[in-house]
Amino acid sequence: MGLTVHELTKLQADYPDYRMELVDGEVNVMSPSGYEADEVSIELAAQIRNWVRPRQLGRVTGSSAGFVLPNSDTRAPDVSFVKAERLRRSPRSFAELAPDLMVAVKSPTDSVAKLRDKIQEFLALGTQVGILINPESRQVEVYRLGQEAIALNDGDILTIPDLLPGWEVGVADLWPLVFE
Repeated sequence: MGLTVHELTKLQADYPDYRMELVDGEVNVMSPSGYEADEVSIELAAQIRNWVRPRQLGRVTGSSAGFVLPNSDTRAPDVSFVKAERLRRSPRSFAELAPDLMVAVKSPTDSVAKLRDKIQEFLALGTQVGILINPESRQVEVYRLGQEAIALNDGDILTIPDLLPGWEVGVADLWPLVFE
């Protein structure tokens, strides 16, 4: 028999230095992401938050925010967005819904195939847009349920008009700066 969300919460209280997800009743301990991957996550989250907050469009979170999904898994995307009308107040613990937008940023130890599978799982559970960011290849893939993925590269503009009308960011602006 698998673990419950309540048991996961207790485990996290007992081991606060570990990031954990609950998938199919099993605990996955998440290793820290690479520095570059985290910097990319923070940049995207900041870009989205700076658009969302003054317009009161919803909530933007990073990798510490967990979601109890409709299938009872508890997952934590690297960046997520939930529309205001779906989450009027921030829950103290996990949000019990699938985020409208979830972002996975590939770190050095991640498998691109597994990240794509994770995005498809979120889409099947109600997420509208999933994004895979790969700093190694400097590519962004945008997924929507039942549609072909859209691949973006440096020189392209990332937009999410169905969730964030008017918002855009250049793909090249997501990558960490190089100080010479």
